[in-house]
Amino acid sequence: MGNTTDSYRRFLEGDESGLSQIICAYKDGLILYLNCYVRDIALAEELTEETFVKLVLKRPHFSGRSAFKTWLYAIARNVALDYLRRERKKDISVEDCRELADEKAHLEKEYLQQEQNLQLHAAMEKLKPEYRQVLWLVYFEQFTHKEIAKIMGKTTHNIDTLVYRARQALKLKLHEEGFIYEEF
Repeated sequence: MGNTTDSYRRFLEGDESGLSQIICAYKDGLILYLNCYVRDIALAEELTEETFVKLVLKRPHFSGRSAFKTWLYAIARNVALDYLRRERKKDISVEDCRELADEKAHLEKEYLQQEQNLQLHAAMEKLKPEYRQVLWLVYFEQFTHKEIAKIMGKTTHNIDTLVYRARQALKLKLHEEGFIYEEF
């Protein structure tokens, strides 16, 4: 993915190609991560765009205390949480269109591409949202527990416990569905 910290610095200095590199590097992963929160792929795409718009308009300072990817995912998480708070007040469901489910399946297949990842993802969909989120960040985005703690606003110990419980729940789901798991 190159040096996205450098890309962001170049963007802040006026080089628009820096932003383009960041978007290309993280767009798909952010969409699927945010989909764990909102369970609507089109909405996840909108929230991903909103995350990048936030970078353009507010130009937040990146301190370098974490990886750029960790910092960006934490911003995206906050965008999703803000959206969910606003929507909760309106009491509107975000799942109301079959076409969106087809689009979600297409994007996930394109991104995951391996049969094992598809099976894991399907089993993860049946888990609690917090378990889905942490497993997504561990397995598909390959964040460390420390980075996940920063993204989710929890302690590293909380993440260790959450990952353990999420793995146990995933093992149970996979076992119920007859899948063989070895990596957990």
